[in-house]
Amino acid sequence: MKRKTAREFLMKVLFQMDASGEFSADNIEKIISGTSLGEQRDYCTSLLNRVCEHKESIDELIAKFSTSRKVERMPKTDISILRLSVTEIVYFDDIPIAVSINEAVELAKKYGTEQSPKFVNAILGSIGNDRSSDLRRTSS
Repeated sequence: MKRKTAREFLMKVLFQMDASGEFSADNIEKIISGTSLGEQRDYCTSLLNRVCEHKESIDELIAKFSTSRKVERMPKTDISILRLSVTEIVYFDDIPIAVSINEAVELAKKYGTEQSPKFVNAILGSIGNDRSSDLRRTSS
């Protein structure tokens, strides 16, 4: 499985977790066990664990940069895509921010509403810029 396909799988899993209200790391192995993730298994497990562990702070970061909608009022597809990409941006230093944003926009085009790609891009662009400026400050 390629990373792009893994992201799509993860977006669907996050959508299900949101719909059921069960963001629990206890379910991750059960979710992943029936899939053929191959080389992406560690990435998927790590990302889902981080979302479950840091969901509140991830949602706070999304809310900080969303001036038009509260997290609870966002379409479940949009918030699932945002949580996935924000987790990559914040917790996966080996994934370029631009790649996370681009992949999220592609998922929004495929699964979201007509406004989703622009909305997702705007929020993630702001988070990416904020993250980049934080990294510049700490490396100076």
